[in-house]
Amino acid sequence: MRDLKIPEQRHPEKAHRPDNAQPRKPKWIRVKAPTGEGYNATRKIMRDNNLATVCEEAACPNAGECWSQGHATMMIMGEICTRGCTFCNIATGKPNELDTFEPGRVAHAVHKLGLNHVVVTSVDRDDLEDGGAEHFAQTIRAIRHRSPSTTIEILTPDFLKCAPEVLEVVVEAKPDVFNHNLETVPGLYPKVRPGARYFHSLRLLQRVKELDPSIFTKSGIMVGLGEDKQSVQQVMDDMRAADVDFLTIGQYLQPTPKHHGVDRFVTPEEFKAYETAAYGKGFLMVSATPLTRSSYHAGDDFARLKANRDAQVG
Repeated sequence: MRDLKIPEQRHPEKAHRPDNAQPRKPKWIRVKAPTGEGYNATRKIMRDNNLATVCEEAACPNAGECWSQGHATMMIMGEICTRGCTFCNIATGKPNELDTFEPGRVAHAVHKLGLNHVVVTSVDRDDLEDGGAEHFAQTIRAIRHRSPSTTIEILTPDFLKCAPEVLEVVVEAKPDVFNHNLETVPGLYPKVRPGARYFHSLRLLQRVKELDPSIFTKSGIMVGLGEDKQSVQQVMDDMRAADVDFLTIGQYLQPTPKHHGVDRFVTPEEFKAYETAAYGKGFLMVSATPLTRSSYHAGDDFARLKANRDAQVG
């Protein structure tokens, strides 16, 4: 199938902007500050169970909306990451020991929130022999035991420094969706993800499908880091070659002045063009908007993902 044309990226504002200055945030990327009864109730459940969320740690712009609806992405294995990705706001350093009671607390919070679909992610734990694979599996099993009807999506690290067999531990716990984000195009990895390897991450996603074809696979990238449209198209092709079902594309937002700068703000029209091109390449599900994040509207998207696969099989 011939690729659909994505509009040329012309950025006249760059010609008048100093190299170290950030572009002004456009109106389509602005969100309301988190507040309200639902937000406070979700926050209390997280605090009462001593749980971390990526919503807070990564300063997600959608936290107010999601928490107001009782949705939160659980972040297990602590709040300190062993990697130093230049786009990420999570602290880097030496993590604490794993909390063996954490899977049970996550399961309790999922039950308390009454979630139909939950997303569980983690920091990178290169200090652990299995990268935290068994902890993921225990968390999945604990949620299944406490809330059998809840569907489970995991967003994992790359297990780069682990034996290949650790992935089987996670897959055997049978999450409904296995998500691992590529984050950016391969040419930007040395600057953006210096501790990761692009083709290792692709192979991880491909291997999940080989181990259990019934599990949906998902991956995402950010735009506005300095990539070009051709490299984004190539990432889409690489993901499809790895049999990835679900693609997310969202705008990169610089957490602090010390992080990788925003190259530009991609327009909603360009996001729509990326979405159209991705569907043309065969993805079952695509979410491509300025505010798209891996777990944004994850429950609704999972329902559509299942329906799309059922329609394709039928």
